[in-house]
Amino acid sequence: MNTLTGYLRQAGTAVRFLLFATLVLGVAYHLAVFGAGQLIAPYQANGSIIKDSAGAPAASALIAQTSANDAGAQDPRWFHARPSAVKWDPASSSASNLGPNDPKLLDAVTTNRSAVAAAEGISALDVPAEAVTSSGSGLDPDISPAYARLQIPRVAAAQHLSAGTVISLVNKHTTGGLAAFLGQPSVNVTALNVDLAAAAPSK
Repeated sequence: MNTLTGYLRQAGTAVRFLLFATLVLGVAYHLAVFGAGQLIAPYQANGSIIKDSAGAPAASALIAQTSANDAGAQDPRWFHARPSAVKWDPASSSASNLGPNDPKLLDAVTTNRSAVAAAEGISALDVPAEAVTSSGSGLDPDISPAYARLQIPRVAAAQHLSAGTVISLVNKHTTGGLAAFLGQPSVNVTALNVDLAAAAPSK
């Protein structure tokens, strides 16, 4: 009888431990990992497809889209991303591979700086660095909040929107909290332009 009681106690302990381990390792652990993913990497957790106001897929939040026409001129109605060595083609993601001492890099930076200064109506000295240099992938959709704010007057005028409306859109897409703590505050131009298209009055 005592032996049977001991077996039952051991079996009960094993069952309780199994239930505890199932709850901790099979439920709580997965919920914790999922929650961390939502905070740190929401695009990787949920996918990066952005939908337009009609609910149709419009773009990937991980890939910059060009706002240039066939002649290479930037459309003033949209926020501009960083320059791209591959013309924002996701099939050929790449950097320019130009070294810091390459005259071609200096020429490209000078040309880009002049173009941005003319488009925004500012001095070439006030053009931020990411506005004239491409990212390593050539597809980076993020720019600094300073560069986004620089573009607000042009975009607001071209879209016939108030500056306050455009400022609100920029603030909405400016990272903060944990994402900014782990890196730097940034503005996703692709997501911003999708919302801008929805806010712009129909022509």
